Amino acid sequence: MSRDPQTSTDGDVRTQDAALIWLMVHTMRPHWRPLLVALILLLATALLNVVPPYLMQQAIDGPIAAGDVSGVLPLAILYGVAALLMFAFQYAYTYYLQKAGQRALADLRTRMFEHIMKQSQSFFGKMPTGDLVTRLTSDIDTINALLSSSSVTILVEGVTLIAIVIVMFAVNWQLALLAVIVLPVLAMVTRFFRVRIRASSTGERTALARTSAFLNEHLHGMTVVQLFGHQAAAAKEFDTFNWNYRQALLSLRRHSAYFLATQEVLAAVGLALVLYGGGQGVLAGWATLGTLVAFIQYTERAFQPVLRLGEQYNAVQIALGAAERVQRMLLSEPSVPEPAQPLELPRVRGAVELRHVAFSYVADEPVLRDVSLTIPAGQSVAVVGATGAGKSSLVGLLARFYDPQQGKILLDGVNIRQLSLNNLRRAVAVVPQDPVCLPGSIAFNIRLYRDDISDAEVKRAAEQANAAHFIEQLPGGYAYELAPGGANISVGQRQLLALARALALSPEGVLVLDEATSSIDTEAEALIQEALARILRTRTSVVIAHRLSTIRNADRIIVMHRGQIVEDGDHETLLLRNGYYARLHRHQLAARSET
Repeated sequence: MSRDPQTSTDGDVRTQDAALIWLMVHTMRPHWRPLLVALILLLATALLNVVPPYLMQQAIDGPIAAGDVSGVLPLAILYGVAALLMFAFQYAYTYYLQKAGQRALADLRTRMFEHIMKQSQSFFGKMPTGDLVTRLTSDIDTINALLSSSSVTILVEGVTLIAIVIVMFAVNWQLALLAVIVLPVLAMVTRFFRVRIRASSTGERTALARTSAFLNEHLHGMTVVQLFGHQAAAAKEFDTFNWNYRQALLSLRRHSAYFLATQEVLAAVGLALVLYGGGQGVLAGWATLGTLVAFIQYTERAFQPVLRLGEQYNAVQIALGAAERVQRMLLSEPSVPEPAQPLELPRVRGAVELRHVAFSYVADEPVLRDVSLTIPAGQSVAVVGATGAGKSSLVGLLARFYDPQQGKILLDGVNIRQLSLNNLRRAVAVVPQDPVCLPGSIAFNIRLYRDDISDAEVKRAAEQANAAHFIEQLPGGYAYELAPGGANISVGQRQLLALARALALSPEGVLVLDEATSSIDTEAEALIQEALARILRTRTSVVIAHRLSTIRNADRIIVMHRGQIVEDGDHETLLLRNGYYARLHRHQLAARSET
């Protein structure tokens, strides 16, 4: 749940600070060697930064004051050498810091993607796709900006500031006091703006995520928007998201502008104090002209880091908000956890049992109520019922996309919570109502990252699913490249491909079809029915059906109503009972005759 940016507190600030520290330590730890080299070079650069003003002081108070022109040459050469060394060290530490940072961020992106892949279906139901994309791209890019630019500036300027202050007090403590007298005021100003900029940056990230989520959802659903002529309403709703994002950005820029302007004024005041006090010191004899010139440079160099740190403050605050969002993502635990010591099923027979299963997506709104069901190995079971009866929820529980709040589900006598998710989902293959195709070849979409599945096994699965005929007619056959979502093949062909995938990835065990023929043409349905008649003779199957004509030959038909099993029997038996199934059957026959 997103937080209102206007309600951010110091507790939120501390949370984000801890989030950034936690994330940076865990992300950078494997890449400590180039990071250590960068830090050593950075320290050397900061120390070299105090050398030029010191050489300037020595030249003015020494050979220049004595009129010895030749004595200036060695100091000038040292000045040039110091400048060249600073350039070389800056290049070197930037390179090593970038090397460590980019490797770490690549690892972080992979960690986040792998972590998202481990999440349960309930997570994806609550988290908009656009928000996930924002965290994987924009938030990581924001942290990248911190590592590649802001962190360099902060580290270099921070160490430089400390070194300059130490040297100033060593050279002349009176002038040093004049130079740093405004720093406490600057610290209070920074503290004042800290919470405001942090709150604004959090609001900006939240508004961006919401805008991205809206865009992603509506671009994917553009066909529906256009079909019903809702473009104007969608544009108006987007304008609201866009306006909120603009206001969040304006708030962030306004606070940043105030902060930077205040810093500039305080830096000018500090330099004026040094110039006035140093001038008085030269006249009074407790400071030399060289010391004053050096202190003017020291003061400029001292406030230069402060000003640069202020310029980076906005980026740091945004990065802190992004780091918190990334950390929360990485710390989120799947609602369906892997067992600590998983059991393995070496061979799956396919016997399924549900014992007093109760399930709900939302508390106090049950979807399944005390469901008990036994399916012997090799039996084909059809599940029918009106929309909302709990059929698809039953599928989700069998594949363990969700866990029931009460009861348990057994596969071959083993509680499925004791099986690893990979083992379970190879034993329970699901063909969804809306098949998904990924960009890639037909063969890739069937084996789906399983390199251990041979080309021969891919072809055999396609033949079993009655998909081989249309695949072999495509240019390139199994090498034919699918467009995103499988847009260059028909819905029926995508469903045949999904069935072939299920057979290839799970050659034995339980086959579950979640209304797999509800939205395809008659020809594709006939091909699927022919394939199923052949496949289901040898394995357990659970077929969620909307069209009763497709499940007449099932061994059993389970009728669900309001989350409970109300009837159980074969087609003829249920018709003779003249109950709920018979009414559904008569209703569909009447609807078909009207068409």
